[in-house]
Amino acid sequence: MTPVLVFDLETVPDIEGLRRLGAADPAASDAEVADAAFAAREAKTGRDFLPLHLQRIVAIGCVFRSEGELKVRCLGSGEDSEERLISDFFRIIEKYTPQLVSWNGTGFDLPVLHYRALRHGISAQRYWDTGEDDREFRWNNYLGRYHARHLDLMDVLAAYQARASAPLDELARLCGFPGKLGMDGSEVWGAFKAGEIDAIRAYCETDAMNTWLLYCRFQMMRGVISAAAYAGELLLARETLLAHDALHWQQFLRAWPEK
Repeated sequence: MTPVLVFDLETVPDIEGLRRLGAADPAASDAEVADAAFAAREAKTGRDFLPLHLQRIVAIGCVFRSEGELKVRCLGSGEDSEERLISDFFRIIEKYTPQLVSWNGTGFDLPVLHYRALRHGISAQRYWDTGEDDREFRWNNYLGRYHARHLDLMDVLAAYQARASAPLDELARLCGFPGKLGMDGSEVWGAFKAGEIDAIRAYCETDAMNTWLLYCRFQMMRGVISAAAYAGELLLARETLLAHDALHWQQFLRAWPEK
């Protein structure tokens, strides 16, 4: 079985980067630097969402499915640096060469990882291989939009049309899964300022799990796994979450009643 790695990022404004680029008064607080960047971005584009290279990663949620087991967690700890989190992510790829699965990974998560890895000088040889080291990667690598080693589930379901894309939360709930619980992406910066990194990490994990459940359903839809195998994956997911005593998994299971 090829291991599968579902991943999701949570980010906040790169305050240090904004200061380095001279985007605010040197005497301004971190919150003031962010507010100034949001205002400038909204004035320029009509939206306050910062460019991807100015998004600092504070959590990487993962679901890892390998032979006989399913794991779900955020990489590292809430105290770890961005560099450590990104290094850990690419080390998993280096070790296992997994199938990557994301929701809007092509449009957000992977470009953010690229920019931030470049900033920190992080080596990721296996990920960047397009056939130079492994000839098989010439025809199927992580970087080619229509290659299979990275599956952006949102992009595929939308037939690669941005105007046809659907929100993870709504599609998960339409399919009978919990969807987002307690937080959404727009609240991450506020939670981070309040020191609520654990809540951010919990939210990130549940997004990764919703994506995994949709991926299993997609695999059944396209005939890769049978209906019985799909039911088995859902059962494994429930059993995995039942083994965790964290509050967010208790809430997730309550929002996902067995039928």
